[in-house]
Amino acid sequence: MTDVRVVLPAHLKNLARVHGEVVVAVPADAGALTQRAVLDAVEARFPVLRGTIRDRATGKRRAFIRFYACERDLSNDAPEAPLPGDVAELIASGREPFMVVGAMAGG
Repeated sequence: MTDVRVVLPAHLKNLARVHGEVVVAVPADAGALTQRAVLDAVEARFPVLRGTIRDRATGKRRAFIRFYACERDLSNDAPEAPLPGDVAELIASGREPFMVVGAMAGG
């Protein structure tokens, strides 16, 4: 297992009834660290979040949700693609969090 720090937006923290960052255990047997593995671990630990970050049926990212790590936007990367090497290393070591961000829209 790899412990991964995850930062959730305020509305999802309220829904999950947590404060600050959360730490989830991502199975090491999952191979390379991926967005899907991290989000699966978040939803396993906080079942109330299922369907709020990703569509339940398709697994696709919700329209106003973005993913960041190490100042990089990972939102449009394939969920099953391994995270870039330097990003995966920093997340797996706990030095950087995986961030789920509620995007803003308006004019």
